Amino acid sequence: MKLSKIFGLHSVQAALDYSPTKIHGGWVDGQRQDKRLTEILDDLKKLGVIPEKVDRKRLDKLADGSNHQGIVIEVEMPAELSESDLKTAVENLTGTPLFLVLDNVQDPHNLGACLRSADATGVHGVIITKDNATGITPTVCKVASGAAETVPVYQVTNLARTLRWLKDQNIWVMGAAGEATQTAYQTDLAVPLALVLGAEGKGLRRLTKEECDMLIKLPMYGQVESLNLSVATGVLLYEAVRQRLK
Repeated sequence: MKLSKIFGLHSVQAALDYSPTKIHGGWVDGQRQDKRLTEILDDLKKLGVIPEKVDRKRLDKLADGSNHQGIVIEVEMPAELSESDLKTAVENLTGTPLFLVLDNVQDPHNLGACLRSADATGVHGVIITKDNATGITPTVCKVASGAAETVPVYQVTNLARTLRWLKDQNIWVMGAAGEATQTAYQTDLAVPLALVLGAEGKGLRRLTKEECDMLIKLPMYGQVESLNLSVATGVLLYEAVRQRLK
């Protein structure tokens, strides 16, 4: 069991909403008594969790100096699933597959935001790399606002091998790359799909690109060369959803 600290009213509320049974304890500012914090404490009490009353200095230390808004809780973190779990999920899947693949994404804020978009668009799972990438962390959970608990996250050691296996399951592997000649709007995204995006600033690795059936891009009409990773992910996933709703 991997326990981590979550802090801030919004993050604690998300834990209460999506994974209440995984809350194992907490600490609260003994001097703070505002309405929202009181409501959260009441919800924790109903679960049998009574946070220890401490001073602000102790909370600052528990939250590593971050803005905790008077509360820190300890929760069991969502577990990353394995390559074997992914194969079982794909083999038992009903409906048209839609997977998001993130190649060596290291920024936990980006992963958290991508998980939110994945949840909103009904993605069947997010595939991440084990090495040189972030996994599920407290920051990821905070940004994801509950999506880390609802979207399966599969961590794989060899992404190229995983992409080859997905293709063997008749799932199209499409990578997002600025040098692509075809835009997402010119591409059929209603097919069984694994959408692959690379780390910000680096893009897809060479071996990852080579395993893609095709590369696609978003049209850029301004001066910037690319979008933030999580923004591009959201746009591409919603285009896939739009096409599937036709």
